[in-house]
Formats: sequence, structure tokens, C-alpha cells
Amino acid sequence: MPTQPNAPQGLSMLFADDERSLQELMKLEIPRMGHRVTVCPDGLTAAAALEKDNFDCILVDLDMPGLNGIQVIAKAKEMSPSTEAIVLTGKSSTDTAIAALRHGAFDYLTKPCKLVEIEALLKRVQDKRELTNKYYALVHRLESIEGAPRLIGESTGMGQVQKMISRVGPTDSTVLILGETGTGKELVARAVHENSTRAGKPFVAINCGALPENLIESELFGHAKGAFTGADDHRTGLFEVASGGTIFLDEIGELPKSMQAKLLRVLESREIRRVGENKTVMVDVRVVCATHRNLEDMVAEDEFREDLMYRINTFEIHLPPLRERLDDIPQLAAHLLARFRPQGKGFDHQLTDDALSALKSHVWPGNVRELANVIEHATILCDSGPISSEHLPQHFNRRQLTGGAKAQLGPMTLRDLEMEAIHQALDRHSGNKPKAAEELGISLKTLYNKLNQSTTLEKSA
Repeated sequence: MPTQPNAPQGLSMLFADDERSLQELMKLEIPRMGHRVTVCPDGLTAAAALEKDNFDCILVDLDMPGLNGIQVIAKAKEMSPSTEAIVLTGKSSTDTAIAALRHGAFDYLTKPCKLVEIEALLKRVQDKRELTNKYYALVHRLESIEGAPRLIGESTGMGQVQKMISRVGPTDSTVLILGETGTGKELVARAVHENSTRAGKPFVAINCGALPENLIESELFGHAKGAFTGADDHRTGLFEVASGGTIFLDEIGELPKSMQAKLLRVLESREIRRVGENKTVMVDVRVVCATHRNLEDMVAEDEFREDLMYRINTFEIHLPPLRERLDDIPQLAAHLLARFRPQGKGFDHQLTDDALSALKSHVWPGNVRELANVIEHATILCDSGPISSEHLPQHFNRRQLTGGAKAQLGPMTLRDLEMEAIHQALDRHSGNKPKAAEELGISLKTLYNKLNQSTTLEKSA
């Protein structure tokens, strides 16, 4: 029967155990599971095989003559860091197996184990590799279109951010990135990852506020088949997908209280438990978090766990809003023009002086995300030549006048900036409040509350 186009490819495996009966069994059964296998009678033979070939997965006994299982795992990781390792242990104590997990093993099985257990574990390895391959394919595709994501700016504020990244990047410390919506917190998280020893491993980002509460645990930690209605198959969680690399928990302030306790346990123990399973799995990930909210205020209002706040803010990076780094606008605008504007005759990546002046005098409540929207809009209107102020969006020009008037009256308050961002988002979406709330990163209820508060203040003024 021909292989289906979407069927996952079999693994290239190495099996090492000094029990002759197990060697013969694996020679027969592993190919029946759809995988290729090289069988070795001891650790030294396994090490020699690792020097000759690359393997997707190794399944090794912990107690073998010559080299033990942990030494074989170390050799495998040295030759190919992406190789997944599963250990077999015949001891009643799991201490040695846990030690192997800390050395980078994917999981362990206790002898005697059933073939169905081995098959299920290999399926998990296969699923993880498929997800990792898809992730890298998507990253490469995006980079080929837009170029590698990078932080742009030479202002004092951005210089400080770059300095903090260079200091914390090479460590394994948990990082908390603080900044307003649209300032580029994910770019900072990626920069931390790229400056670390995990740079060649996955960087997995998840927006904690974008998932339904009943799905967050499954997304982060995975689930077993049949764990709940709709769980028709085993699912590998994002913590496992990010193993060896970095997981970025964006908008962690939106994480439900019930999940905050579970996340705290994972951060302290480095173990996850999939939904529907009792067994824990070791994970080796660096955690970077971000939020636009004030976590201390949330703790005071009993919306965020104090112990979790202290656990994730080992090292804080404050990302300045665009209004505090206006000198970076020309460089940012040129980068965005290169991204949005088609290459070819009659097109350049420049802005006229009047356009730059308009951009630099705006208050930018939507930060770099708003600037990207403005530049994309302008590239659509401009057929050729440089971008001028007439190509800027109408709502931008209208709000620009309002912003200029307010600047003459005095500095804007935080509430003024907040309402400026809300009105601009409503303008962009023709008054559609759900879409405006989604763009702003707030709930629809919060949007209505802020609009009502603004109306009340205007009536009482």
C-alpha cells in the first residue's frame, strides 16, 4: 500500500543493549513499527556507530559494559544535538533514569516494558520532530520573505535594551520583558534566544491571552489520547517542542489563575505532566515572559500569583515606547519600507522630509506596530518615488492634528495616550469594537469600560 503524502516518515534509530534476546526482538519489531534500526550489543559499539551515522533517536540500556547509557547519550548529543534519546533501566529505582533525563534524554522506560510502550514513545519522538521541522520550515520561509527579525534603533533607550540582552543572553536565567503593546517584545525575546547557547534550538512563542482557558494546559503541556472530549490523538505540548531551546510566554498577565499555579510548578521542577497522564516528563527549556500589564498591581488585586511574579522576573528588560525613541523612526521606517514595498523600477525606500517630520511629531500610542500599519498604508497609496505626507493614512493625519494641539497645551497624560490609541484603532476598523480590542490586545469588556470612563470624564469636565 503506498505511503500517504501526509504520513510521518519513520525514524532512523540506534538500539543498544547487552541482552541478546532484546537485540533480536528489536531487529524484528522496530522495522514493523515503521522505523529503521541499527542494533548494538554494548556501549562501545554504539559509540562507534554514532561516529559513522546520524540517528533521529537512540534507545539505550543504562547498564552496559564499556560505556553506560548516560555516556552513550552524551556521545550522541555531541555528534548530533537534535538526536532524541530514550533510556531503558532494569532497576526498581528511577534515580539513574532521572539522571539520564537531566543529561538530555527525551524519556525513559523501566524493564520489563511492553512493545506498545516503546511504540507509543517513538510516536511521541516522531511527532516532536515533525513539529520542529514545520517550525523551522516556517521560520526559514518568513526570513526569506522579510529577512531575519532584528531589533532596530540606536537611541539611548534601545542601546540600554541591547546591553541588557547581551548580558542576560548567554545565561539560562528566566527573563521578563516589560513594555506597552506594539513595542516589539517578541523581537527582544528572540534576541535573547539568539544570544544564548540555545540559539540553534527551537524558539517557540505562544500568546497566553489568545487561547481559550480550557485549551491552554493542553497547548503548553500536551495531552494523552482520550484525555478529554475531542482528544482523538496524542498531542505534544509546546514545552516539549521547545526542549533544548526557548519558550516565549507572551502576555503572561492574561494567564488564568488556575494555570499560574501549574506553570509555577513547571518552572521550579522542570517537569511537565500531560493532560490525562500521571507520569511526569523532564523538559529542558529556557523561559522568557512578556506583558504590557503591571504585575505588581495585578498581585495587589489578587489577579496574579505573587510567587509566580518573583519566579519569572529574575531579570527584567524594559522596552521603551516609540514616543521615547523618536530618533529611531527614520531607521525603523526605512526597514519597514524595505519589507512592504515591492522591489523594481520606480520604487525606492525613502521618505520625504515632510513625511519624516509628520512621523516624528506623532505621539505613537500604538508604538512600532502602529508605525508598521502607517508605512504599509503609505506604500499602497504611493505608486513610485519617495513616500510623502500625503500618502499617510487619513486617520493618522487627523489624529496628528489633535496630537499637535495637545502638545501645545502641555504633556499628554497616560489616559490621553490610551484613549488616543483606542480611537485610532476604532478608526482603522471603521468602528468595529471587537477588531479594535483584538488589535489593542485587550478584552472587549475592557474596551467598553474605557470608552464609558472617557465619556463620564468628558461630561463631568
